[in-house]
Amino acid sequence: MAEPSESTVAMVGAGQLARMAWQAAISLDLGLVCLGEPGDAAIRAGAQLLTGSAKDPAALGELAGRGDVLTFEHELVDLDTVRALEAAGVAVRPSAAVLELAADKLHQRRTLSERPGLSVPAFAPAPNPEAVVDFVDQFGAPVVLKAVRGGYDGRGVWMCPDPEAVAAAFADAAAGGLTLYVEEAVDLAGEAAIIVARSPSGQVAVFPLVDTRQVDGMCREVVLPSRVDPATAEQAHTLATRLAEAVGLEGLMAIELFLTADGGLLINELALRTHNTGHIHTEAAVTSQFEQHLRAVLDLPLGDPSPRAPAAAMVNIVGPPDGSDPADRRAHALAVPGAHVHLYGKTARPGRKLGHVTVCDDTPEDALARAREAAARLEGHA
Repeated sequence: MAEPSESTVAMVGAGQLARMAWQAAISLDLGLVCLGEPGDAAIRAGAQLLTGSAKDPAALGELAGRGDVLTFEHELVDLDTVRALEAAGVAVRPSAAVLELAADKLHQRRTLSERPGLSVPAFAPAPNPEAVVDFVDQFGAPVVLKAVRGGYDGRGVWMCPDPEAVAAAFADAAAGGLTLYVEEAVDLAGEAAIIVARSPSGQVAVFPLVDTRQVDGMCREVVLPSRVDPATAEQAHTLATRLAEAVGLEGLMAIELFLTADGGLLINELALRTHNTGHIHTEAAVTSQFEQHLRAVLDLPLGDPSPRAPAAAMVNIVGPPDGSDPADRRAHALAVPGAHVHLYGKTARPGRKLGHVTVCDDTPEDALARAREAAARLEGHA
């Protein structure tokens, strides 16, 4: 009798996204080796570890040799090494060229602004405060300063209503060795996100558009279905499909969107990986984003992204100010009917993203109310 044939995915990163990818890999009998540290969330859950840094060419080269395909949990990686691995014949998905759209946000803005049918906020490089003054003269205040590389979950983003805030942002950026660009502060009606998968064979699958709510730059809530009108939802679906095909995506891409006051859609951010806004689909869709990512990078048939419930909501669990661990209150949260609790096995500290709760229900309002209740219990607020 033949032994089972196991394919192995080599993943840059070993945090909570890799941890949830490991859960999906187990069901598909796939191997997963993660580049990270022994205490990382995926390793604590049993994924195979290669100790090292995503900025270390030797570690990236060794990781590539451990799997059938090289993919990513985050974009904070040495792209020159990734390009060299591609040139040497390594299957890198998404490619270095596509990954750079998320790793370099100014490059992302320039690339997207040049493509017909895609809209982004007005932007400009900001090598110094004087460049911001010129931008304000053209587009007005307030403005937003963002790190070209390295920002996420609100880090590397500064809302600047006046010159004093601009000066403070440049001081913070200089202390962190960050380069900045400036963009307009959009008059928002809301925010949304959509996730698309594309395989090397060209198959495309798009998850439904979801509404999102940010607190201090961090995603806190996701709701399905989106409250936008059907025409806008279809526009987002078309945008995701066209963008995936235009850039030659192989893997998963999350697209964060601004809903403007005049009814338009602007692309806010791209992530070339699984994403916080896609956690809702683990319970709410036929196929989770984590399984879809693995299917896409291994060129397996993509799964059905359709909803499994009329409505759903996801609420992130953030470390409470007293430093207590939400895991100590899991029983209290699980008493909320329909609550699916996902904890990441991370050391608790104030403000740290430690898990999430998903609830499926008949209406978005009911789903969100119960997800909020379970989250509040985990954080010690209820």
